[in-house]
Amino acid sequence: MGKRSRQRQKNQPAGRDNRDNAGWGAGYADIVKENKLFEHYYKEQGLVPDGEFEQFMDAMREPLPATIRITGYKSHAKEILHCLKEKYFKDIQELDIDGQKIEAPQPLSWYPDEQAWHTNMSRKIIRKSPLLEKFHQFLVSETESGNISRQEAVSMIPPLLLNIESHHKILDMCAAPGSKTAQLIEMLHADMEVPFPEGFVIANDVDNKRCYLLVHQAKRLNSPCIMVVNHDASCIPTLHIQSDGKKDILFYDRILCDVPCSGDGTMRKNIDVWKKWTTSNSLHLHGLQLRIAVRGVEQLAVGGRMVYSTCSLNPIEDEAVIAALLEKSEGALELADSSADLPGLKWMPGVTSWKLMTKDGQWFSDWSEVPSSRHTQIRPTMFPPKDPEKLASMHLERCMRILPHHQNTGGFFVAVLVKKAPMPWNKRFPKLRKDNSSSSTAQTECSPAATTPADAPCLPESAAEEGEEAVTEGKVEEEAPKGASLAQETSAKQEGVCGPPPLKKMKLFGYKEDPFVFLTEDDPVFITIQSFYDLSPNFPKLNVLTRTHEGKKRHLYMVSKELRNVLLNNSERMKVINTGVKVWSRNSDGEEFGCAFRLAQEGIYTLQPYIRSRIITVSVEDIKVLLTQENPFLSKLEENAHAQAKKMGMGSIVLKYVPNPNNPEEPQCPIQLCGWRGKTSIRAFVPRNERFHYLRMLGVEVFRDKQGLGQKQRDGEKEGKEEVEDAVENEGGLDLDNSDKNGSSEPKTDGDKQETSS
Repeated sequence: MGKRSRQRQKNQPAGRDNRDNAGWGAGYADIVKENKLFEHYYKEQGLVPDGEFEQFMDAMREPLPATIRITGYKSHAKEILHCLKEKYFKDIQELDIDGQKIEAPQPLSWYPDEQAWHTNMSRKIIRKSPLLEKFHQFLVSETESGNISRQEAVSMIPPLLLNIESHHKILDMCAAPGSKTAQLIEMLHADMEVPFPEGFVIANDVDNKRCYLLVHQAKRLNSPCIMVVNHDASCIPTLHIQSDGKKDILFYDRILCDVPCSGDGTMRKNIDVWKKWTTSNSLHLHGLQLRIAVRGVEQLAVGGRMVYSTCSLNPIEDEAVIAALLEKSEGALELADSSADLPGLKWMPGVTSWKLMTKDGQWFSDWSEVPSSRHTQIRPTMFPPKDPEKLASMHLERCMRILPHHQNTGGFFVAVLVKKAPMPWNKRFPKLRKDNSSSSTAQTECSPAATTPADAPCLPESAAEEGEEAVTEGKVEEEAPKGASLAQETSAKQEGVCGPPPLKKMKLFGYKEDPFVFLTEDDPVFITIQSFYDLSPNFPKLNVLTRTHEGKKRHLYMVSKELRNVLLNNSERMKVINTGVKVWSRNSDGEEFGCAFRLAQEGIYTLQPYIRSRIITVSVEDIKVLLTQENPFLSKLEENAHAQAKKMGMGSIVLKYVPNPNNPEEPQCPIQLCGWRGKTSIRAFVPRNERFHYLRMLGVEVFRDKQGLGQKQRDGEKEGKEEVEDAVENEGGLDLDNSDKNGSSEPKTDGDKQETSS
């Protein structure tokens, strides 16, 4: 047994290596990109314009171009774009590898301000050229520090169609892995001068493990306005907020409803979909998609906007869900015309007729044709409405379907819904929740049998929609456990709630999170912090929280006032995975200098507007010194910064660079770094990838030596030497690979590099 297992392990690396060293789709050599059922199905549906079906199928078989998006809300976005254009894209245009001319990355024509780019370069090509290897390292490093996101082009569309403003309350219902969530956060922070926008993003996912992936994505953006929660989207609990001294129901201004789908639009990158695709996938998912969409529109504010999207081309998952939603809304919802919102994007209008096929090839065009034996699998909401007038009034042509061959993308579907009035089931039964029938109604919402909105209203906002008082605390909490049989992620097993005992199923809830504890204004922690950093009187102390009830507070985090409101009023109703941006960390050495808490780089842009002391204004040359030397003496700073530092006592500091508009050669965006003033020296507390980022912005060439990278080093020894020579030629070239995550160890300079590489 052990021998066989070892043999299997011995055989594995080769396959893995082959996959890594090839382009997209490598490692799937045994999967043939053919699926006759898929071709037959989509030919019959008529979604692809006449004469284009072969192009459509050819595009589906081609690898998907890589796309990157520059993080738009950071004031550094323009600098990164300038860096990309001037340092990397120009060189790539002239590049020739093995007789193949490399196409330079191109901006996506429909994405605003040239903030998104796509390229056809594969991993194999990237690794054949030292120049491209540097470009790749640039992308990896900037991605880790949150300045660039690698995201599929079509995935960028839904957030753009939400028309987000900084005061909007936003719900992302099925958010993992989080690239769209990152876009939403960026849009909230469009104005960098406002540390706390009034709006916020609540990002939800049903899968506990994927929630942590979501946290990782959101953390890169260092926003105090994001909260990650873990619930089943089809019965996500209604949240309360305190408004004008009384409890109110939280309605969202914007909702992103990117539902789970069969994913046949992703065949270009998920090659195994070719083998697994069958029509039954969409039949199984339709009911869930509709329940999630219903729950979304219930929680949408009147006048609000919800974007429904899938990475499937199938009308059963797309127009059928939208048509069922519109029909049951009885005029409360309408499809918005978004044709002018993204000029340059090519899309096909939604269809008004479609058919349904079983996996054995049997077609149905109407519910009346479906035999009763198939009624559990096929539902009436899967078919187009019969009434021509009703169908015309829905304006399904306003839905947008993106086909892969039109702009070399994945396949995608998106529809924008606007809520004109409360949902009809909320108007009809404003007091239904007061009696016992409420629990059974809530249960129906979460049950697989609930296939239409009429069957499945959760009725959470019924009273509030009509302006009545919200129902009592106990009643609302009762809603979740009743519907939790299919959704372990809902707040079913809460303290003080009557329900079944917590069985072993509790493991499905994932990790137990530390509590979120808000500090009071007179918390003793603030005494030293206030005096040491001279916080301004308008500093929102009530927005500061920690993650422990007892013992010393290790880290302090900040959230926006609105998220604090949500947290305080829903702690028993909601499973929060993460929220807040770290602003201070305990440092025992600091106590002797007057404050036990040092500033954290993650939250410096949020916190700095409130700090009135401990600030040193630095120049470009000062920053270069601080980021390339571990503990430079104060004398290494230029005269101005040196004089400021000499007057300041030991302890945590802010190093602030203010752009000079009269010198366009220098970065034209503010830079703020956390640092520490020692006895005779000064240092920056900046994570490694952020060091890379700031140095690139200052015009310093930064890359990692291939030293110590195992197989990669042996395969690319020649390229490694070339890179070292390039760095030596380029004044200011640096290798920061040895600096650790906190930027604490000293980076190697050019001289060091020559020694280690020889």
